[in-house]
Amino acid sequence: MKISQNTIKRLKSTYEEWVLITGATSGIGKELAIKFGEAGFKLIITGRREQELENLSTYLFDLFKTETIPVKGDLSKTEHIHSLLEEIDHLNVGIAILNAGYGTSGRFAHSDLVRETNMLDLNCKSVLVMSHYFANKMKQQPKRGALVLLSSMVGFQGVPNAANYAATKAYVQSLGEALAHELKADGIDVLTAAPGPVNSGFAQRANMKMDMTLSTEDVAIPIINAIGKKSRILPGFLTKFLVYNLRMTPRWAKVLIMGKVMGGFTKHQLN
Repeated sequence: MKISQNTIKRLKSTYEEWVLITGATSGIGKELAIKFGEAGFKLIITGRREQELENLSTYLFDLFKTETIPVKGDLSKTEHIHSLLEEIDHLNVGIAILNAGYGTSGRFAHSDLVRETNMLDLNCKSVLVMSHYFANKMKQQPKRGALVLLSSMVGFQGVPNAANYAATKAYVQSLGEALAHELKADGIDVLTAAPGPVNSGFAQRANMKMDMTLSTEDVAIPIINAIGKKSRILPGFLTKFLVYNLRMTPRWAKVLIMGKVMGGFTKHQLN
């Protein structure tokens, strides 16, 4: 599935020519890079794995002649965030997709505190720092700007067996919803995307076993289509079904329901 020509024309006429995608070496980030590259955008892609970045950059150029700048870095580290922003400061980034992140699962008291803190730094602090940078940078550019923040369906309530991960995504969801209002007058569109389970490398790193997953394409295309049109999106039928059906449920009950869902994803940890 490709981005429609109408969407490509709309995005290119509205925003500057460069698209930044963090966490671009796998999953949703990689899919977004391929879709934007195929559509003829210039890309800045980031990730921790240098060889994977180079491979993706070569792939995009060979297939689509995409001009790509790969920037290696671990965005859980503040110095790597600043290094990235310094490297691209001379470019007019029209769309910044802050996708880098990962999850953890299992009983919170049994978790590795170093890993949980690292996830907090990546999922929240990097999004905070980069959103602040682009909120100031984009309003000075000739065209509009767009920020895309990757939340999750777990970010709408507490989730037992993924307590800290869900809390990081609640932060992203809340930040994105507020910024969509604050930055609109500055010519910056903010979209917060909250997908459900996705068939990517996420589950393995989070030590989850998920079923009924979305494909990365199921998530990437709706996100791209929604940029500049919506402030929140729930990509995929399963995501909409779960979130909308829980809308009228009391919050305490949502926590129990999502705890059962996550319990199914993590039951292998009890063996």
